[in-house]
Amino acid sequence: MPRNSTLVILPTYNERENVPTLVRQILEYAPEADVLLVDDNSPDGTAALAEETFADEPRFSVLRRTGPRGLGRSYVDGYRAALDGGYARLVQMDADFSHDPARLPEVLRAGERSDVVIGSRYCSGGGIGNWPLRRKLLSRFANFYVAKITGMKVGDATSGYRCYNRRALECVLENQIVAEGYAFLVESIYRITQAGLTVAEVPIIFVDRREGQSKISRKVIFESVLMPWRVRFLPRLPADQTLVSQTQDN
Repeated sequence: MPRNSTLVILPTYNERENVPTLVRQILEYAPEADVLLVDDNSPDGTAALAEETFADEPRFSVLRRTGPRGLGRSYVDGYRAALDGGYARLVQMDADFSHDPARLPEVLRAGERSDVVIGSRYCSGGGIGNWPLRRKLLSRFANFYVAKITGMKVGDATSGYRCYNRRALECVLENQIVAEGYAFLVESIYRITQAGLTVAEVPIIFVDRREGQSKISRKVIFESVLMPWRVRFLPRLPADQTLVSQTQDN
């Protein structure tokens, strides 16, 4: 692949209702990008459907994971694929349409000037579309909580709509990341800011998933509550106990 190319990764688990339409829109809005589906062994056949639907599309491919499940593990495998493929940038998106593909051009333009770009609900012009007030308040509190404990100057540290350049991807893979769920988002951006890399935020309107069920469990929520304290105050784990090492071994 050319060095100025972009890879969009979509971690999936049981997303067959969303993937065909979503991939078509990504290919349309980001004509300079390739798309990699990182499927976590979905029992609903997400990977097989995607491969059949886009069998004649050279810009699309599927990475089937076979090790232990986890969003963080899927991200790490996608990051490695981007680096190994020679891509200059990687964009990660949720596969449930909560992240609008129409925002990709702006995210990519901002990625030309910063190491990391976050599609943010909490910068000027951003927002949340169809959540009830209780969930909006909880999300606001979560980001306030993260910022207060870690000291990060990031408005939306829990957003999964992100663009990384190669330097940022290498920073994540070289650090001792331990989070496996959505806390991976907080831990990775904390390591990036601690390394002195630049972070920009562009506005997005987040909407709840169109089809399928949420993957958030009590374990994921518990990990997210503890993660800011871990990265801020606890010593790093030995390399062989980190998520990156565990993913390499699988």
